[in-house]
Amino acid sequence: MRYVALPTELARHYQAGGLDANGQSPERAVSDGSGNPCRHCLGMIPEGAGMLILAHRPFPAPQPYAEVGPIFLCAEPCEAGGGTARPEMLGSSDYIVRGYGADDRIVYGTGRVVATEAIPARAAELFADPRVAYLHVRSARNNCYQARIDRA
Repeated sequence: MRYVALPTELARHYQAGGLDANGQSPERAVSDGSGNPCRHCLGMIPEGAGMLILAHRPFPAPQPYAEVGPIFLCAEPCEAGGGTARPEMLGSSDYIVRGYGADDRIVYGTGRVVATEAIPARAAELFADPRVAYLHVRSARNNCYQARIDRA
């Protein structure tokens, strides 16, 4: 499995003031150092650093299953994160892991709250199902999109 960050081209769009999924410019704020995970570098935005708050749709096109929700992003350009190691930003005790099909729709029955250290095992289970094309890791408390997981 491989963790996948927000595409760099899209991050740069938002960082340049481009409109978000709701057609609004990203809000600018300063990180307080707790609970502000960047969806591009997949790290935590440090205290005192500029950040963006915006609405993001982690799907290629609007459709009934294409959820839109708030995300944080480093205000300044950052390097894309991702890879096989668990990203720094996934520091909570648990997350929702949910499977999506090639049609970008939820594969029913795949969503479950799992302990953070169990994400790789759950991903392996879900990827054994041929209906599952990719996964989302989402906040277990607020359902906010964190990162995508693809097959390695």
